[in-house]
Amino acid sequence: MAMAPPRKGENYELRQQLNSEYRDKRADAIKRVIANHTIGKDCSGLFPDVVKNMQTDDLEQKKLVYLYLMNYAKTQPELVILAVNTFVKDTADPNPLVRALAIRTMSILRAEKILDYLASPLSRCLKDDNPYVRKTAALCVAKVFDLKPELCVEYGFVETLRDLIGDGNPMVVANAVAALADIYEASLNLPDTPPTSPGRSSPPPSSKPNPELFIIDPPTLTKLLVALNECSEWGRIAILNTLARYKALDEKESEHICERVMPQFQHVNAAVVLGAVKVIMIHMKAVTREDLIKSLTRKMAPPLVTLISSPPEVQWVALRNINLLLQKRPDILANEMRVFFCKYNDPPYVKVEKLDIMVRLASEKNVDTLLGELKEYASEVDVDFVRKAVRAVGQVAIKIDEAAERCVGVLMELIETRVSYVVQEAVIVIKDIFRKYPHSYEGIIPTLCANLEELDEPEAKASLIWIIGEYAEKIENADELLGTFLESFKEESYPVQLQTLTAIVKLFLKKPDESQTIVQKVLQAATKDCDSADVRDRAYIYWRLLSSDPAAAKSVVLAVRPPISLPQTTVAPAILEELLAEVSSLASVYHKPAATFIGKGRLGAEEMQRRALEPEEENAREKALQTVVAGQQAENLLDFDADDEPQPSSAGGSQSLSMLGNGGISSSTISNVAKSTNPLDELMDLFSTASMTTPAAQPVAPKSTVSGIQGLQDDRQDTNTTHDAFAGLTGLGSPPQGLGNGNGVTSPAQSQGQAQQRGGAQDDLLGLF
Repeated sequence: MAMAPPRKGENYELRQQLNSEYRDKRADAIKRVIANHTIGKDCSGLFPDVVKNMQTDDLEQKKLVYLYLMNYAKTQPELVILAVNTFVKDTADPNPLVRALAIRTMSILRAEKILDYLASPLSRCLKDDNPYVRKTAALCVAKVFDLKPELCVEYGFVETLRDLIGDGNPMVVANAVAALADIYEASLNLPDTPPTSPGRSSPPPSSKPNPELFIIDPPTLTKLLVALNECSEWGRIAILNTLARYKALDEKESEHICERVMPQFQHVNAAVVLGAVKVIMIHMKAVTREDLIKSLTRKMAPPLVTLISSPPEVQWVALRNINLLLQKRPDILANEMRVFFCKYNDPPYVKVEKLDIMVRLASEKNVDTLLGELKEYASEVDVDFVRKAVRAVGQVAIKIDEAAERCVGVLMELIETRVSYVVQEAVIVIKDIFRKYPHSYEGIIPTLCANLEELDEPEAKASLIWIIGEYAEKIENADELLGTFLESFKEESYPVQLQTLTAIVKLFLKKPDESQTIVQKVLQAATKDCDSADVRDRAYIYWRLLSSDPAAAKSVVLAVRPPISLPQTTVAPAILEELLAEVSSLASVYHKPAATFIGKGRLGAEEMQRRALEPEEENAREKALQTVVAGQQAENLLDFDADDEPQPSSAGGSQSLSMLGNGGISSSTISNVAKSTNPLDELMDLFSTASMTTPAAQPVAPKSTVSGIQGLQDDRQDTNTTHDAFAGLTGLGSPPQGLGNGNGVTSPAQSQGQAQQRGGAQDDLLGLF
C-alpha cells in the first residue's frame, strides 16, 4: 500500500490551496510555490497539482505555471505528458503572446515525450500571421534540432527557417539567421548516415540537413543587409556574425558590404560596434581602393575610442580587442595616443593593457609625450605597474632607433632615484638596449656598476653580469666586480651562476693576463660545487675549449650576436587571422583560438604551438638538414681526437661533399643524412671517456691553435707570441680533484683502460677523471 502524503507542513498547505475552488487562493499558492523554488526548496512533489492550474485565462498565472514546468520537467518526465493537451491547445490560442509562450515552453522542456507532439504546433507557428510568434518559433527550431535532429529534417523545419530569411519583419530574419547558425554548427558534428538498427528494414531518416541551405547567395545577402539596420541589438550581432563568415564574390561586393555595415559604428552597444569592426576588417582584405581603405580606417577610430570611456570591465574587453586590431593595422589609432593614458583610478589590469597599446602606437612624432607619461608612471605606488612602465621605456628604445638616446636618458634619471625595484628593472631594460645598440651607450656603464649593491633579484644580477662580461675590456675593475659574484657563487640562483661563468670566461678571453686566477676559480666552483647540470655542462665545455683551442673558444664565446627587435605581433600570423575573425568573442579576449578552450576537442598548448609553427616547419627542417650536411665537412670543435688520426669518410659524407662541390645540396643527400646521421651523436661524443681522457695527454693540435697552456702542454715548446698570454694559466687543464674514483687523478693509461672496459660514451660523466 502506497504511503499517503503527510498532512502537515508547508507543501501540504500549498497542495490544499492549489486545489482550492477559489481562483485567488490558487493564484497565491502558485506564487508561493515559485518563491519557495527560488530560495532552493524542493517543490517537485506539487507537480500534478500545479499542472492542473495551466488551464486559465490569467496570463500572469499561466506564465508562472510554465516557469514551474521548465524547472521540474526533468525531475518528473512521466508527468509532463499530462500538460501536452494544454500546450497544444495554447498554441492555437487567439492571443499571440499565449501562442508564443506555449511553443517556447514546449521546446525548452527537453523531454522526449513532448517532442512527438511538438512537430505539428511548431509547423503552424512558423507560418503564423503574427511576427512575434514566428520569431519565437524560429529559435525553437534550433532547440529541437539539438534534441532530435531527424525530426527537424523530416518535417522540413530547416527549409522553413531558410524561407524566413526573406520575411518582412527584421526580428524574424535575425532570429532565423541565429537559429540557422546554431544548427549549422551542430550539424558539423553529426554523422553523414545514421546507424541502422538490426530489426529495421528501411534506413532511418537522415539527421543531417542539406548543406546548401546554409549557403548565402547574393539575394540572401541583400535581405540580411536590409534587415541589419532595423532589428534589435541581438539581431544585429547575429547578422554581423553571419556577414563575417560570408566570402564575397568580388571586390565590388566587399566594398558594398563595408559601406552598408559602416553605420553600425554609431550604435550604443559595444558588441554591435566590435561586430561591425570585425566584418569590415575581414572584408577590407579584398578592397584595393586606397581612398576607401583610408576612409574605413579613419571611421573605425572614433567608435573604438568611445569604448575606452566604458566601465572598467567593458573597457578591458575593448582594449584586448583593440590590441589585436593594432597588430594587424597599426594605423587605425595612430593619432589617438592620449586616449590610452592611464588614469589614477584605473584598475591594474586596464593599466597594463593601456601600456601595451601605447608601446604599439609609439612613433617618432609622439615619443616625447609618451616618455614623459611613462616617467610619471615610474613614480606610482603600484610596484608591478612601475616595473612594466620602466620596461615599456626599454621597448620604445628598441622599437624607435631615433628615440633610443632619449629613452636611455629617462632610464638614467630613474636609476638616480635609488628606488630598489626601479633600479633593478632599469638594469634589465638597459641590457636589452645594449643588445639592440652594441657599443653605443658605453658611458652609462660606470653608473650601472655603481649600483651593484642595490641588486638583489636574479634577473637584475644576471643582466648586470652580462653587461660587465660583454664590455670587460673597457671596465678596468671588471675582475673585481665579477669577483664579488664569484664569492657568493654557491648561493646564487642558476641563471646568475650561468651568467657569472660566461662573463668570467669572456673576461679571460679579453684580458688573459689579469684573470687567470678568477677563471680557474669559477671553473673549479662550477664543476665541483654546483648542483645544476646545466652549469656543470657549460663549465666542462668551456674548460675543454680553453684547454684545447682558445681560438675556437673566442669564436664561440665572443661570437657577434644579431641585434634584438620588438616583435610586431604577440601571436603567429596564421593565428592572428583566425582571431580577427573572432573579434568580440572570448577568443579575442584570451588571444587564443576558440578551439583551445571550447568543446570536447579542446586543443592543448602543444597543439597550438604546433599550429603556430606549422607554416615554417618544412623550411626549418630542410635548413637544419642542410646544416648537418655542411657540418660533416667542417671541423667539429667537439671532436678533439680528430687530429690524432684521420678517419675515412663514409659514403654518405663523400656524396655530400660532391654535392657541395657542385654548389648545392640535393634533396636525396638531405634525406640520406636525415636517415643515417643523428646530429646529437657528435655532441654525445664530448662526454665519452674514450674521447675525453685526462688532459695531461693532450692530442697534437694544429700550429694555428694554442698548445702552451701550463699543466696541459706536451714536450713541444711553442714560443709563438700570440699565445703567450694563455701559457700562464696554471692548472687550467687539471680537472678538479675528487671527481674520480677517490684516489685522485688517474693516469692517461688508466683512463684509456677504463674507457675500453666501460664502453665509451655510455659511462657516467664523473668517470672522465
